[in-house]
Amino acid sequence: MIWCIPSDPEWGSCSLGVFICLGCSGIHRSIPEISKVKSLSLAGWNDTEVQFMAENGNETMRRMYEAAVPVYYYRPTHKDCQVLKEQWIRAKYERKEFIEARNKLTYEEETRDGMLMKRGRDNGQFLNRRFILSKRGGTLKYFTKYDAKEPKAVIKVDSINATFQPQKTGNPNGLQLTYLKDYSTRNIFLYHESGKEIVDWFNSIRAVQFHYLSVAFPGATDAEIKPKLTRNFLIEGYMEKTGPRQTEGFKKRWFTLDHRRLMYFKEPLDAFAKGEVFLGHSDQGYSATAGLPAGTHCNSAWHYGITIVTPDRSFLFTCDTEGEQQDWLKHFNKVIHTQMSPQEYNMEAVFRRRY
Repeated sequence: MIWCIPSDPEWGSCSLGVFICLGCSGIHRSIPEISKVKSLSLAGWNDTEVQFMAENGNETMRRMYEAAVPVYYYRPTHKDCQVLKEQWIRAKYERKEFIEARNKLTYEEETRDGMLMKRGRDNGQFLNRRFILSKRGGTLKYFTKYDAKEPKAVIKVDSINATFQPQKTGNPNGLQLTYLKDYSTRNIFLYHESGKEIVDWFNSIRAVQFHYLSVAFPGATDAEIKPKLTRNFLIEGYMEKTGPRQTEGFKKRWFTLDHRRLMYFKEPLDAFAKGEVFLGHSDQGYSATAGLPAGTHCNSAWHYGITIVTPDRSFLFTCDTEGEQQDWLKHFNKVIHTQMSPQEYNMEAVFRRRY
């Protein structure tokens, strides 16, 4: 499968029989023993190669190489980072993991035990830490020392969201785990020098989540469970905000929108959110509009305002540019006009009690 192929591809793999985009061509070139890449317009193609491409092609090869992709396995898109794309291509063509159903892939082991580099909460240094993922327990534990008897943290997999963050972490294999601890959002940042190892951990977490949710909701279909696995954030970036009395100065904060939860941090790599805003449905009185209320004392250096109204209070933000303002509003309104699930109504009740 070429999930980012343009309408007019410029490259082809004459050994695999697929057409590929420029971005994927570089990954294919890194496995020359598997994929022989040629330009469609600049390279010479002999009759045998042309016939091979005509007899195969993307759809035929997709059916072959993706015949048994597990539901939990993350299929990257053109928007995803390089390490996800590379390991997807290698899993398909180099390791041939999905050609036929297997008894058990590496992601489906009962326990995954290994060392990952974890960013310290206070000093910001990445240090080697032991992680153990348990399918039976539905937990991810990490230890400050390999032989430590007690874990530093025990995280329930159903509360984890894992997303790759190479730009934020400054590492091409950087992974962010976000989870709830005592109803507060906690972030930890990880990486491994091996791209395969960090992507294996990512898909192993998804496999355990899929198992947990399949047991917890036995009547749910795969299509219903899949969206509940790890997901990319809808949007992230800086905005400025004022306090609940709306008389304090506007302060610059890093915001992350994770579906209905808008979290804000002092810095992008902070371990704990300073606060959160729940975005419910418009029928319950939630709205997001451009601008600030009349009479608002705004000392922000940024002039493109956003007002979010909830049943309990209003939240005021400012953006640096009109483009950023419109981008945030687009995502806010898409969420606010999406019907809520029963679980989200429960989450809303928790938020309104806490904030």
